[in-house]
Amino acid sequence: MSKVRIGIVGIGNMGSGHASQLLAGKISRMVLTAVADIDPAKLKRVPQVKGFATADAMIASGLVDAILIATPHYDHTTIGIKALKAGLHVLVEKPISVHRADCERLIAAHTNKKQVFAAMFNQRTDHYYIKIRNLINSGELGEIRRVNWIITNWFRTDHYYASGGWRATWSGEGGGVLLNQCPHNLDLFQWMFGLPVKVRSHLGFGRYHDIEVEDDVTAYMEFKNGATGVFITSTGEAPGTNRLEITAERGKLVYEDDKITFTRNEQEMTRFSRTTDQAFASPATWTISIPAINHGGQHNEILQNFTDAILDGKPLVAPAAEGIRSVELANSMLLSAWTDKEVALPIDGKKYERLLKQKIAESAAKKKIVKVSGDDFAKSLVR
Repeated sequence: MSKVRIGIVGIGNMGSGHASQLLAGKISRMVLTAVADIDPAKLKRVPQVKGFATADAMIASGLVDAILIATPHYDHTTIGIKALKAGLHVLVEKPISVHRADCERLIAAHTNKKQVFAAMFNQRTDHYYIKIRNLINSGELGEIRRVNWIITNWFRTDHYYASGGWRATWSGEGGGVLLNQCPHNLDLFQWMFGLPVKVRSHLGFGRYHDIEVEDDVTAYMEFKNGATGVFITSTGEAPGTNRLEITAERGKLVYEDDKITFTRNEQEMTRFSRTTDQAFASPATWTISIPAINHGGQHNEILQNFTDAILDGKPLVAPAAEGIRSVELANSMLLSAWTDKEVALPIDGKKYERLLKQKIAESAAKKKIVKVSGDDFAKSLVR
């Protein structure tokens, strides 16, 4: 194989965006050969290649070596399993599934390790986050004591939520800001810091919008080493904030407005505390700015990495199996709010699935659907 023939399932805004990049030749050695969507009008967005009314038909066509799944969330699991069983390479949009139990089903279907199975966690290509992760893993920051991430620059209007009947419903998305806007942030969180062992959250369900799912989140986490974390997000605040603050033994790192600032302690704070004979002293510090190249290649870089993994065996930036971690973080926050209790990780996936099905059964969501132009919707695409 000298080129990867890829088909895209779901020609919505993300799917059609990927299609345009592929048709423009932006991904070396990957060619778009088919698309699939249940909506005939969306198939017309990509007239250059063969269109299929179902994913099953495209998978069975023989026209593709790999598929990119860009459908509503629940379909990621079912289509992904079918494609893997058919022997195709699979790249799935975020989140890889809606809940832990479905993640486990999808990952279990990847039995042939010669098939490349990746997730579209494009933020992992961002050089700012790569730099922060490298600083953590190298030990430069020392042991982490506290993490605070305020990520509230996800403001959405009522018009946005009315743009599709599946949006912001338990049956359509399986959640709100945690399952739609924040999977990338949750993936980055666990990618940099690992998973916590306990979560306690307070969520607002339809706090700012006429929706049944969460649009406001404040979650407190505890890690195995005793470190704590706070994760705050919302689609109802403007102007929003995106500020990541890490307090560690060797100082404090802040990432905000495309600037990484590290205030370095001359001595580790615990050592200083134990050795000084002063009651109100603090370690001497100095502050440096840490440069990063840019925000990386994002979606196209993940597509190129997927191609190179198939053709050359290159390691994946984002193996799909790692996608269960961000889903579990989102699930744990929802589960804590539903039960009004602290939740231990790993969560009981089957219990969560039962509660989610109960939410779907009890749903009274009847939404007024409005037509949104492509230009308007493009402004609200995931960062």
